[in-house]
Amino acid sequence: METLTRLEATIAQRLTASPDESYVAKLHAKGLAKIAQKLGEEATETVIAALAGDEAELVGEAADLLFHLMVLLAEKGVPLEQVLAELDRREGLSGLAEKAARTE
Repeated sequence: METLTRLEATIAQRLTASPDESYVAKLHAKGLAKIAQKLGEEATETVIAALAGDEAELVGEAADLLFHLMVLLAEKGVPLEQVLAELDRREGLSGLAEKAARTE
């Protein structure tokens, strides 16, 4: 958890950096659509690694996916703590029951 907290702080700091000096700032300068597109690419690469790659490739792609998700959350002003609170809220619920409750 400490790793994600540190990463969240680093991303927040880099949103205001120069796009010439920071990958996060460069994504931020390109806007939400580009960040979302990059997240989608990383999700696809993670799926491919899970199906065809070795464990090290999956770990690398999963790290990229989490990083880009956190960039998207920062761009939208959604703190990681809010996402974690939602996961806590869902803990102990059947996945099927939780999904059914969303459609009601």
